[in-house]
Amino acid sequence: MRTNGPEPGTLEWPRKTTMYYVYILRSNKDGKLYTGYTDNLRRRLAEHHAGKNIATRSRLPFDLIYYEAYTSQADAKARESRLKTSAGARVALKRRIPESLRQGHSV
Repeated sequence: MRTNGPEPGTLEWPRKTTMYYVYILRSNKDGKLYTGYTDNLRRRLAEHHAGKNIATRSRLPFDLIYYEAYTSQADAKARESRLKTSAGARVALKRRIPESLRQGHSV
């Protein structure tokens, strides 16, 4: 009888996994979007709202309108980069979430 861990091939819950988030904020001041990534979405949003981010400080307040979660930091960084640099990736996302992008809506 095995007593020092899960059976081979089974999952043990809760499994501690670091998640990485790609997120999009919309400024209530100018309506523009900001894309970022983090390993702690709540902390990062609090930093944005407190004005601790130079890129967003002058555009407060923000609404979180979208996020994606990844178990791989490399995947999250790559997705953030694609959303920031690829018009096609940005357009595809805008087509998927049109209501969330309308002024006055928050997800």
